[in-house]
Amino acid sequence: MKNLKFLKSACPSPAVLKSGPAAFRARFFTIPLIASIALVSACIEGDDSTIIATVNGPQSSGQSAPGLQLVSASGKYLAGRYARRSRDFGTAADYLSDALSIDASNRQIRRQTFFALVAGGRMQEAAVLAKEIVAADKGAAVANLSLIVEDALASKFDAAAKRLDTMPRRGMSTFAAPLLLAWAKAALGDVDGAIKSLDTLKKIASFSALRNMHIGLIYEQAGKTELAEQSLKKASEGTDSIRVVMEYGYFLERQGRVAEAEALYKRYIAKNSSDALEGTLERIAAKKPPPAFVATAKDGLAEVFFNLAGTLAQGRSSDLALIYGRMALRLRPDFPLAQLLLGGLLESLSRGADAIALYRKVDPNSSVSWSARLRQASSLDELGKTEEAITLLDKMAAERKDRFEPLIRIGDLHRSKKNFEEAISAYDRAIKRVGTLEKNHWSLLYARGIAFERSKNWPNAEKDFLRALELSPEQPFVLNYLGYSWVDQGIKLERAKKMIRRAVELRPNDGYIVDSLGWVLYRLGDYAGAAKNLERAVVLRPEDPTINDHLGDAYWRVGRKFEARFQWKRALSLDPEKDLIPQIEKKLRDGLKSKDDGDGRS
Repeated sequence: MKNLKFLKSACPSPAVLKSGPAAFRARFFTIPLIASIALVSACIEGDDSTIIATVNGPQSSGQSAPGLQLVSASGKYLAGRYARRSRDFGTAADYLSDALSIDASNRQIRRQTFFALVAGGRMQEAAVLAKEIVAADKGAAVANLSLIVEDALASKFDAAAKRLDTMPRRGMSTFAAPLLLAWAKAALGDVDGAIKSLDTLKKIASFSALRNMHIGLIYEQAGKTELAEQSLKKASEGTDSIRVVMEYGYFLERQGRVAEAEALYKRYIAKNSSDALEGTLERIAAKKPPPAFVATAKDGLAEVFFNLAGTLAQGRSSDLALIYGRMALRLRPDFPLAQLLLGGLLESLSRGADAIALYRKVDPNSSVSWSARLRQASSLDELGKTEEAITLLDKMAAERKDRFEPLIRIGDLHRSKKNFEEAISAYDRAIKRVGTLEKNHWSLLYARGIAFERSKNWPNAEKDFLRALELSPEQPFVLNYLGYSWVDQGIKLERAKKMIRRAVELRPNDGYIVDSLGWVLYRLGDYAGAAKNLERAVVLRPEDPTINDHLGDAYWRVGRKFEARFQWKRALSLDPEKDLIPQIEKKLRDGLKSKDDGDGRS
């Protein structure tokens, strides 16, 4: 109670809170700035449980300012929680470990520290805490999985199997435990027991392909080739899982049935794009054998964690997917697809530097190495290292004269920086490499068309947009961009309206396309129809200055002048293009004095 009373008094007055973390830190100088941010948040929310969670540790008897050490401990814990919420797992683990060293018996801190360590890839440190967590709570799923991973690394499969037998079947453990137990038993030579362990997944239709794939892998490991083929073939039928298709194909290759494997890969690629299978076909063409898919039981366990991480990532459970991915890499550090998956997860969590570190570890001989380098370039650009990204892409383009993707990426990066001439040059080189343009190349013409249009070369832009529509007539982005451009120029308005209406039908919730329809109606004099569509566009894209500006124009034309000025003021507040600012300011001063005034720009 004493601690609670002190920490409640530690929360400053509303005036200090309002002034922000820096002022708060000035009062409690022992708290790191990141902790000040977190503790301000806790005080504002009135989260007593958060504030006092870490203050049960010992105090220094010679402390000159009573309670000061408590606030520092609390600051470390809150800083760790804040860093974890920001997905800065390394920093979170450091702060939380410090907090745990002060209050080693606090279960909440231990649990938070454990998760931060796992998410940050510090698996050995996490395993130490996992033992303590499981000792207090035998049903702690992730902590148990951490210990199972360490058992497998030490080839203690009997201990892993025993732990898996007693793990509660709830949440993801419902699926993970049977699959992992099967591989633990397979490692102990109990193949029949391994297959029986997977019986509990029979009733879960969505796991049918995954279950059959692992049965096939276990049978192949045991030398039961016919049974392996039956299961792997069954797994591959009617699935969109590239991993399942790859495993069956690799199996066929290992049996010397390369032509069948190649046909399988090509059937998949015809329906789904896949850099991994493209790389696999290149390997076959070079007459190289397939790499080991699952060479050991440890690899089998890693495969389970990888498969489940992929499932969780698709379901947008990024944190748990990251943990499962880390466990896969702990068991198999040189697992290219897991490195790629984990890198993508880190990108989605705005941890670009961590993603790049993983991409750089992908084996250059892997079938996904090319994809990893492309992703690395994207992450570099996201971190503001655009020149470094372009250098990497240039190197890739020079290495592979038959690949055009790096050139397209270079064009896209230049276009995003408004270097339109450089973008056009890169797209020209890509188109030259493509040769005969096919339906799926519409986006390349579309991108170059935008670069032409933005560099004031409308004749070439129009040619590219029209050619893109020849390749893909129902492509809403091209229909919209070309239609909008015609509207902006005051030409071909009826045709533009028809095209944009079709684009809206194809993408009814795209605010930019709905805006285009509103603007073409405006240019045709249908101000009421324009206002109606532009209102919806603003709802869909409330932070876009151009759309707000358009709505202001429409409101003015229908006599809603007060609302028009409000929309123009809002457009100015949303950081519009520089050449648009004086136009909006003029309308705020003078309004739209004639029908044509202000109607000739986007």
